[in-house]
Amino acid sequence: MDSSSDLFRRLEQLNAIGASLSKERDTDRLLESILVAAKTITHADGGTLYRMTEDRRALRFEILRTDSLKIAMGGTTGNAINFPNLPLVNSTGQPNDAMVAAYAAIHDKTVNIVDAYTEAGFDFSGTRSFDQRTGYRSQSFLTVPMKNHEGEIIGVLQLINALDPANGQVTPFSLADQSLAESLASQAAIALTNRLLITQLEELFEAFINLINLAIDEKSPYTGGHCQRVPALTMMLADAADAVQEGPLAAFRMDDRDHYELKIAGLLHDCGKVTTPVHVVDKATKLQTLFDRIHLVDTRFEVLKRDAEISALRKQLALREKVDAAADAGIWRDYHEEVRKLDDEREFLRKANVGGEKMNDEDLQRVRDIGSHRKWRNVDAVVSDFLSADEADNLTIRAGTLTQKEREVINHHIVATIKMLEQLPWPKHLTRVPEYAGGHHERMDGKGYPRGLTREQMSVQARMMGIADIFEALTARDRPYKAGMKLSQAMDIMANFKKGGHIDPDLFDVFVNQGVYRRYAEQFLDPGQLDQVDESALTA
Repeated sequence: MDSSSDLFRRLEQLNAIGASLSKERDTDRLLESILVAAKTITHADGGTLYRMTEDRRALRFEILRTDSLKIAMGGTTGNAINFPNLPLVNSTGQPNDAMVAAYAAIHDKTVNIVDAYTEAGFDFSGTRSFDQRTGYRSQSFLTVPMKNHEGEIIGVLQLINALDPANGQVTPFSLADQSLAESLASQAAIALTNRLLITQLEELFEAFINLINLAIDEKSPYTGGHCQRVPALTMMLADAADAVQEGPLAAFRMDDRDHYELKIAGLLHDCGKVTTPVHVVDKATKLQTLFDRIHLVDTRFEVLKRDAEISALRKQLALREKVDAAADAGIWRDYHEEVRKLDDEREFLRKANVGGEKMNDEDLQRVRDIGSHRKWRNVDAVVSDFLSADEADNLTIRAGTLTQKEREVINHHIVATIKMLEQLPWPKHLTRVPEYAGGHHERMDGKGYPRGLTREQMSVQARMMGIADIFEALTARDRPYKAGMKLSQAMDIMANFKKGGHIDPDLFDVFVNQGVYRRYAEQFLDPGQLDQVDESALTA
């Protein structure tokens, strides 16, 4: 008989267990906590927690514990349970009432057995075989179904061998044990159902985020990989910073919720790119809009070459009545020289259009000279400058392929990202997603955009995303306008950004010293990009 004080103490335990179960976010730890708590309040030596399979035709082993045999399987132990599922119907299609756990699930009924060896109606041959192999004696059993808020059986909690706290002898499970176990099973089922519902909602939410990234990917194949790689690198850096034990970031810590919040921010950091015009995002050359206008320039050169040929032929015709071989040769010599100049200028403009190297002042002036000094007769028979003002502006972009106006269009994606994310009714544990996602183009010296925040005004997480965004862009090998940099070149640029107030110096040191950049490179970069990096020089 349970004493009043013992029962009261166990009720208090039950209340505390219920509160702790409601806070657990990890499903494996939750299942483990349920079984351990049930064993504790009933003084059981062993136990098993089963969950209903997705097709609801069997019970699957999830957690197994036997203290006296030091057996711990499933859950967070890392020891897999290789036992087959318990079918709910037998080979003849009838309910599998011979297995006590299956019986409890099928009939939604608690089964309290004093001694498995003398109990009639259930098949304990497997239990006897286990006992023979281990020297154990399975005696008392308490098997309780777990039911969710919709009345569906979602699992079974089975406890083995209640132990008398006074002498450690195996005893039957008392009615108080049964009542407490049933109460715990009910609380556990609610906690597990809530956790599964939250997990499903999180999976749905992440699937929706991936849908947005897929839309960006379909819109531009040059940014889809970026949307996946930046959050991956951000989380690598976050884990490294969280593990630091000394230095400026020694006190920085992130729990599971913080990690999830940062992960979501990483996945959404470029969602505003859905508003960016495709021809700007995909601008592989300086003259590209919906197509590369260098082909129009090529056509004009062909027109000028034909004009030169026509002019030469006309001059030759004018000399037809004169036999002047020297003059005739001079005409064609001038023609070929003009064609050579045109071909040279065309090749120069084609190279300038690529935008691969920073243009010097002489090359910029040459573009302007060709555009204004060369003339051609357009389709309206009007003599015009060889390059339009817009073409000249684009071809004189000093570095890259974007004009200042186009850069502003590109940069607007972060404004759109912030606007979009601030419209969402974020739950409490995700309220900082807009700040994290919206800060990855800010600089430590306040010269970034869109808000011009300084390092002190930014969270550590937003600064992490800034480093991840830049490093991914430098090393990415799927951009239309450049090849992916080698690791040493990218890291040298990052070190200069650190010195110039662009990125957070403390986080960059973690990025280097904890080998984050190397782990990322080995996972995402081409082997040809992986070269030696002088880490000591980077953090000096």
